[in-house]
Amino acid sequence: MTSAIPASGRRGILLIIGILMIATTLRVTFTGAAPLLDAIRAEYGLSTAQTGMLTTLPLLAFGLVSPLAAGVARRFGMERSLFAAMLLICAGIAVRSLPSSLFLFTGTTIIGCGIALGNVLLPGLIKRDFSQHVAKMTGAYSLTMGAAAGLGSALVVPLALSGFGWRGALLMLMAFPLLAFLLWLPQCRRQQQAANLTSSRMQHNRGIWRSALAWQVTLFLGINSLIYYVIIGWLPAILIGQGYSEAQAGSLHGLLQLATAVPGLAIPLILYKLKDQRGIAALTALMCAVSAAGYWFFPQSAVLWTLLFGFGTGATMILGLTFIGLRARSAHQAAALSGMAQAVGYLLAACGPPLMGKIHDASGDWHLPLLACALLSVVMAVFGACAGRDREINVD
Repeated sequence: MTSAIPASGRRGILLIIGILMIATTLRVTFTGAAPLLDAIRAEYGLSTAQTGMLTTLPLLAFGLVSPLAAGVARRFGMERSLFAAMLLICAGIAVRSLPSSLFLFTGTTIIGCGIALGNVLLPGLIKRDFSQHVAKMTGAYSLTMGAAAGLGSALVVPLALSGFGWRGALLMLMAFPLLAFLLWLPQCRRQQQAANLTSSRMQHNRGIWRSALAWQVTLFLGINSLIYYVIIGWLPAILIGQGYSEAQAGSLHGLLQLATAVPGLAIPLILYKLKDQRGIAALTALMCAVSAAGYWFFPQSAVLWTLLFGFGTGATMILGLTFIGLRARSAHQAAALSGMAQAVGYLLAACGPPLMGKIHDASGDWHLPLLACALLSVVMAVFGACAGRDREINVD
């Protein structure tokens, strides 16, 4: 176990800046393409389901690469591994912008691999180097990630319409990982072990898969991932189909991602005062249900539904991650539960966008996909109420 680095002095400041800049790349380079999906689909003649693969491929990469990330960090160090993640994201953005549908899908996959490395290693780095300030750093990290994603989604359509085209607009997103790459260079001189991230004792625990409580936590997180990636992937298309302009749809897409960051400031303060989390888990999940139905029945109030869905899904994610720590009896069990939740969650999330795209193609509108998201959110509320009980997983 390495000692924590004080978050003070020049080194600490550079480290914090580097962490926050890496955080900006972990959502915007993926979700920033969503407002331009209609333009991409029109140029390449893609079906709705094929276009949904642009959302699915990174999720599949998350599921495949994430379990390997800790091993990469052990071999090369966390600092160098994060540096490689920024390189992968930059390379993926460049490949994605080349004039071919093959490059489009290949670049998207490469971006997913880079994001997966960052997603796994950055929280571990925060825990290692800021062990006394994990909550503050995690809040800043989540807020920065959401703000960057919102900014990117709001800017890509105006950039595309101003003469850059959709390729140029997506290429502009390289500014985020490129700046992070440059600011992270000083950290690559540090060589530390990542022993706190993984060891032979922190491998997959078969017993966790037999626990009902573990499944409740997993499905609460997994269903949230599914509906989040459906809405984040298809919201611009849904809004455009309801009469909004591309620019308006892009702005609301950005607003959604900003709203997901807000619970990071509020939920930890609320949880501190609660005996258990059943009520708040069910409430935040039902926010997602109401907003999904609202997009269908009252599309003129899309701003309200966007804010409600963003807050609900952001709060649900924070609660789900908190459940992993609260319901596990040990760090080893928490790691096993995290691995289970991540594997199932990414699988569900990967299936969501293309499936909802096919439903849209078959029905001709977005009513059934929105209804499905609303019903799934109700199911998520049930699992949240079960997972929120003050209990621990009782398996070895």
